[in-house]
Amino acid sequence: MNRQEKSFIISYLVEQFKCHDCFYIIDATYLPVSVIEQFRRECHGQQASYKVAKNSLVLKALAELPSMHNLYESLKNDILKKVTGIVFIKEKAQEPSKIILRLRQQIGAPKPVLKGAYVDGQLFIGDDKLEVLSKLKSKQELLGEIIAILQTPIHKLLLGLRDSQYQLMGILKTLGDR
Repeated sequence: MNRQEKSFIISYLVEQFKCHDCFYIIDATYLPVSVIEQFRRECHGQQASYKVAKNSLVLKALAELPSMHNLYESLKNDILKKVTGIVFIKEKAQEPSKIILRLRQQIGAPKPVLKGAYVDGQLFIGDDKLEVLSKLKSKQELLGEIIAILQTPIHKLLLGLRDSQYQLMGILKTLGDR
């Protein structure tokens, strides 16, 4: 790979890191090409993209982003070793972990292995975090739950007022009939 190709890959990775608030770093070595292609298709179906990159190029891309300085050190020391595949996703941060778990179940192997994941400013290191990541709720789901919680007291109040209105009307009708 010449210098121009490396520069192109680094700038591509910088753009991906800038516009995605979530990415997964995985190790899919020794998996058959057919399984990798299936993984790519499933990622694409969830509006995610899977790219394989050299660790040194990933680190150079992260070094160009001041907002990722703390992440750079963690990835350099703990995660970016051996072959690295990166799944970039904007929304539905739990989807890549669900895809990995489904794929493992289908092929009956412990691969692909989650090296780490970066989700909304939090770094998850290790394959043992896969279950936790698969149960994360999206921002839309959390906002929906908060809105439902906030609406519940108001809804109960309005129902109570409506019921009181009907009770009062019933009492007035009874009194009028007497």
